[in-house]
Amino acid sequence: MTERRVLLHTTRIPVRWGDMDAYAHVNNTIYFRYCEQARVEWLEQGGYMVSIDEDEGPVIINAACTFLIPVTYPATVIVRAYAGAPGRSSVMNWYEIGVEGDDRIYAEGSAKVVWMNHASGKSVPLPEALRKRVEN
Repeated sequence: MTERRVLLHTTRIPVRWGDMDAYAHVNNTIYFRYCEQARVEWLEQGGYMVSIDEDEGPVIINAACTFLIPVTYPATVIVRAYAGAPGRSSVMNWYEIGVEGDDRIYAEGSAKVVWMNHASGKSVPLPEALRKRVEN
């Protein structure tokens, strides 16, 4: 990690048998779900509900994942979510995915979170309390 990153949240997620693909490892699409779960937990712990029923809220405008070591069932993945310096309406998030009982990193991911007004579809400034959480 070259840029300053702040650890936001760590979560543990059991790997389900249905997460596996024909190659007998977790399907690539599931890694994005693991990162999504960590992101949603972090936001909701801060009081920000991820719901279209809210006037404003987070959306992601891009996502990436680099697969380093295959995860297989049975396992519990550990997802660590990090944030970089916030912009006006966005903050970059990074993820490290590991397996409980193993110190290696199995995958690395990222997503850019943008705060959006749901009615207009336009970006709005990050909530000040959220900005402070990622700056500290």
